[in-house]
Amino acid sequence: MTKNQAGGFELDHRLQNDCVWVGDLMLCRVLLMKDANYPWIVLVPKREGISEMYQLDTDDQEQLIWESSFVASGLAKEFQADKMNVAALGNVVKQLHIHHVVRKHSDPAWPDPVWGRVAPRAYSAAQLKDRVIRLQKTFQTSTFKPATPS
Repeated sequence: MTKNQAGGFELDHRLQNDCVWVGDLMLCRVLLMKDANYPWIVLVPKREGISEMYQLDTDDQEQLIWESSFVASGLAKEFQADKMNVAALGNVVKQLHIHHVVRKHSDPAWPDPVWGRVAPRAYSAAQLKDRVIRLQKTFQTSTFKPATPS
């Protein structure tokens, strides 16, 4: 698949269940993890059959680095992060996806990793809507397209 062909892109069902669609950047789908313990964005390159960064072509690799840095910077500023955790693990969900988690000294898992430390905390419907709108404003650029309400 060439970099301009995202027609076959399909989001892994676990990401669909665990996240809410915030919008799209040029390469990546921007998702909010449904865990209100942390501001937590997941970027998923809209390329079919990719599980590792090195499988992307050079242009897409560069775009992914730019988009990841853009998201991490925006989150750090918007939520006054003490540290940004950025990781691509893929042990459970094979589809390439990159986590961007705002960490604060006061968060419930600090300084440990967020995975498995504390139970996820659900957003209320109003909190979720507000968080998505806030993130859409944070990422508002000419290359970001907000998700269409479903």
